[in-house]
Amino acid sequence: MNTQIAFIGCGPMNEAILAGLLNTGFDPAHLVVTVRRPERADELAKRYPGVQVLATQNSPDSNQRAVVGAETVVLGVEPSTTADLCREISTALSPGTIVVSVAAAVTVAQLEAALPKTQPVVRTLPNTPLRLGRGIVALSAGTHSTPDDLTNAKEVFRGAGTLVEVPEDHLNAVSAISGSGPAYVYYLAEAMAAAGTELGLDPELANVLARETVAGAGLILGEPGADATALRKSMAGPNSITVRALTVFDQRHAPGIVAEGARATVERSAEITQQLDNPAAHK
Repeated sequence: MNTQIAFIGCGPMNEAILAGLLNTGFDPAHLVVTVRRPERADELAKRYPGVQVLATQNSPDSNQRAVVGAETVVLGVEPSTTADLCREISTALSPGTIVVSVAAAVTVAQLEAALPKTQPVVRTLPNTPLRLGRGIVALSAGTHSTPDDLTNAKEVFRGAGTLVEVPEDHLNAVSAISGSGPAYVYYLAEAMAAAGTELGLDPELANVLARETVAGAGLILGEPGADATALRKSMAGPNSITVRALTVFDQRHAPGIVAEGARATVERSAEITQQLDNPAAHK
């Protein structure tokens, strides 16, 4: 039997989760979504027939109405407004309702402080490929969440791809790799296309070559047992043309650059968390 799930906010991430869930055959009649604008509500209602979509501009109490009777609530708003949203819906939540957050940098402690005492919370970090069923979702249980709560939270992401449980203090590092990672890949594709253009290729052709190469390599990495190191070595024999490029990357310390970028995202996540704890100090 399908449970009742409420999606509060429906930006790109929450919509991707919603679409993935529906693709698994979940009954749309057991889903309710809230958004701010009526136009967005109409758009989603047409795109996902059977899903109830409410607009807060039409009914200011839409968020509270949406969570009444819900077994799971998925918060999909900006980190800066997540705690306020928790406080807004707190009086309408049932004691056992599982509150799932997809907001980066908003800690379990911050969520629990804005919710009723002992409310089950699960903090998650999904990434954008989940809309294709090839995402990564990291989950960390809150203080008052039971193993069953975590299992039920996972059901929301059953169409997303790979689910991993991690301690909350690892989530910033997870975000640096899988959360921001797709952007690193797109950046690489841009750089490859630019290199092709510099070598004399038509820009449109260079874009196609880079895009399809990155996408195709990703599919190979997704095969069972695939290993990035082994795949790289298989293409980079000592006399190959490919090894020349990889040698240049090593000489320019490309792995170190990636690691430095990842550390910067961890630092930024920590900054946002601190700002949420002390908003007056950052105005």
